[in-house]
Amino acid sequence: QVQLVESGGGLVQPGGSLRLSCAASGSIFSINAMGWYRQAPGKERELVATITSGGNTNYADSVKGRFTISRDNAKNTVYLQMNSLKPEDTAVYYCNAAIITRAYYAIDSWGKGTLVTVSS
Repeated sequence: QVQLVESGGGLVQPGGSLRLSCAASGSIFSINAMGWYRQAPGKERELVATITSGGNTNYADSVKGRFTISRDNAKNTVYLQMNSLKPEDTAVYYCNAAIITRAYYAIDSWGKGTLVTVSS
């Protein structure tokens, strides 16, 4: 079994910052790409940022220059530093990881999400 648990969401004023964390646990052999996605009310889930095991990153145009994704491979954890937050960043943020289990199964795993609300 593999589990992803997000933390760090909350209410922040426009222009503020938040740092999200997502820790993977369970029967993990290795983790390839990890990423963050978000889903705003009434909208489809969209990619925010991804990072490979080697540290290569990819960002949605809407967050470039404001958000930074990073990971700690030793801790099986991915982070999302969000700066200069805008009301349109309000969404549930989901962690995703491409995991190889100890039984050598490939799993596309998702967390349950953490709510980020940007409002004055």
